[in-house]
Amino acid sequence: MPGLMRMWEMYSASKPLKGARIAGCLHMTVETAVLIETLVALGAEVQWSSCNIFSTQDHAAAAIAKAGIPVFAWKGETDEEEYLGCIEQTLHFKDGPLNMILDDGGDLTNLIHTKYPQLLSGIRGISEETTAGVHTLYKMMANGILKVPAIHVNDSVTKSKFDNL
Repeated sequence: MPGLMRMWEMYSASKPLKGARIAGCLHMTVETAVLIETLVALGAEVQWSSCNIFSTQDHAAAAIAKAGIPVFAWKGETDEEEYLGCIEQTLHFKDGPLNMILDDGGDLTNLIHTKYPQLLSGIRGISEETTAGVHTLYKMMANGILKVPAIHVNDSVTKSKFDNL
């Protein structure tokens, strides 16, 4: 959190993420809300869903929605169809196609590769939060299916530096 706050202070005026259209699929928690608000403050357009039907903190999702940021998540989404429907809502932006993915578990990445491959050419990169999601990425890469550069966030030097601030 201190790293996000520092980025907000240093870069919100210059909007270095202007033009970024980020689809996110992470646990919709208060901490994630701070990340989302920081991305927006830095100039990104953001649309969000949760990576787990039970992990959404409804008050955090409501705060993001109240700020005018599209969020498609609530605690207790009832089934896979509803869950995937929420993820699908994050894919289409009014000002152009998405160009970045923040994922936790690989469901958003998998959905784009299998159901919306026409969106892949505009995506600059994927960040994946979990080891399970990274294993999926490795399998996709080995099978020649992964079409977008990806980074495993938990193994990045940057994450360890921010976590230790």
